[in-house]
Amino acid sequence: MKVLIVEDDPLHRSYLHEAVNAALPECDTVIEAENGTVGEKLARDHKSAHIVMDLQMASRNGIEAARTIWKERPETRILFWSNYSDEAYVRGVSRIVPDGAAYGYVLKSASDERLKLALRSIFIESQCVIDREVRGLQQKSLGQTNGFTDSEYEILVDIALGLTDRAIAKRRSLSLRSVQNRLQQLYDKLDVYQTAGDDHEDGRFNLRARAVTIAFLRKLLNYSALERAEAELQEWLDGK
Repeated sequence: MKVLIVEDDPLHRSYLHEAVNAALPECDTVIEAENGTVGEKLARDHKSAHIVMDLQMASRNGIEAARTIWKERPETRILFWSNYSDEAYVRGVSRIVPDGAAYGYVLKSASDERLKLALRSIFIESQCVIDREVRGLQQKSLGQTNGFTDSEYEILVDIALGLTDRAIAKRRSLSLRSVQNRLQQLYDKLDVYQTAGDDHEDGRFNLRARAVTIAFLRKLLNYSALERAEAELQEWLDGK
């Protein structure tokens, strides 16, 4: 068995190397990559490797690297190991997981035993292992609790990118009225009217900008999510 570790922090790479050796005596080869770009290449070179992947890395983040790896080999088993349980990251991972894939999302704050259990469950038993905190956010992102639907989240991203209502309608194949209705639902769920108070009525608050600010503060959006969204927007603009 081969395991590829994709992590930009040398101390964390060393810790993961030790955890893999302790949890997986079946593993005879551990390969290390310092960022997502190198990780993609090594995953391509070592096609049978299972992968432990950090999410936030300076050169190509874990979501983008995993997207490429899964596109080439959907059966690859990936354990995401991250400091972050932001909804933006959780949504980002949920969007790219292939049907039937064995994967995991474990926080770096988890115990040694939790990490070792996840490694064996995913790489040996083909089971998914998702930390409870992350699972709750996944349920919200799927609309199973009082979270945002995928269509509402898309519009939140679109207004963060600076698109007008008409541009959003064209991009998402919606009527202008549907876009405006979903914006109102966004504002309600983000408590935009409550945080702006009566000031939005006299023009002191721009509701779209306020919604984006609240989304960042609540960690619904982050740099990685917008970087990915900007690339997708450019693809859409180039294909028009």
